[in-house]
Amino acid sequence: MTSEKKVALVTGGGTGIGQAAALELQKTGHNVVIIGRRPGPLQETIDMGLKDGPDMLAIPADIGDPEQIRAFFAKTRETFGRLDILFNNAGVGAPRIPMEDLKLEDWKRAVDVNLTGSFVCAQEAIKIMKDQTPMGGRIINNGSVSAHSPRPDTVAYTSTKHAMTGMTKSIALDGRRYDISCSQIDIGNADTPLGGRMKHGVPQANGEVMAEAVMDAKHCGEVVAYIAGLPKEANVLFITIMATKMPFVGRG
Repeated sequence: MTSEKKVALVTGGGTGIGQAAALELQKTGHNVVIIGRRPGPLQETIDMGLKDGPDMLAIPADIGDPEQIRAFFAKTRETFGRLDILFNNAGVGAPRIPMEDLKLEDWKRAVDVNLTGSFVCAQEAIKIMKDQTPMGGRIINNGSVSAHSPRPDTVAYTSTKHAMTGMTKSIALDGRRYDISCSQIDIGNADTPLGGRMKHGVPQANGEVMAEAVMDAKHCGEVVAYIAGLPKEANVLFITIMATKMPFVGRG
């Protein structure tokens, strides 16, 4: 079948920013495919969605496994016939320990999910978007303020997010010929199961531990939906959304 509505795929769609984005995309008229490792949170997202709105399809999968990625893109195409939006959101951290003590397998897991997983997702999205009618679509990558500046003891996460910036630029350039645009949303301190720990105190560059301001993840979802709704001749290449009072801008 071919969907009459635009179709969006959100990785990490069971919780936090991914869940917020999935709900906002559905509100703005998209059929939404949500991907995540755990079926329970995926179902919770569906239960929170519009009961009489566009379709929402949950597919349990691990973004660290390229074969599972290819399978859920094939399922998306089989179900809806097209893909208009990919939100590359899924990501993992690594143990916060000194760089020299980080296990290689923890480094590789962060690279496999945050960078390689996002790359394979982008590949599969482009294959669908360039071959559909009308041709084209949007890829939105979840960067992070860590794509700009690291926190202490986060070399794996920070490195993958810096690399995401290069991938965003490459997709934006190489996708032009197929009417595929690419954006990166750099998020700072969303109040999610992962980011909510900021409220209770996190290490600072000067060695102190300090509580930081957070913001509702819904605002991040609204930004994703805004970018998704732009006409194809316009794009937001990079955007930063952050808790207003988080200690990111300036010197402490």
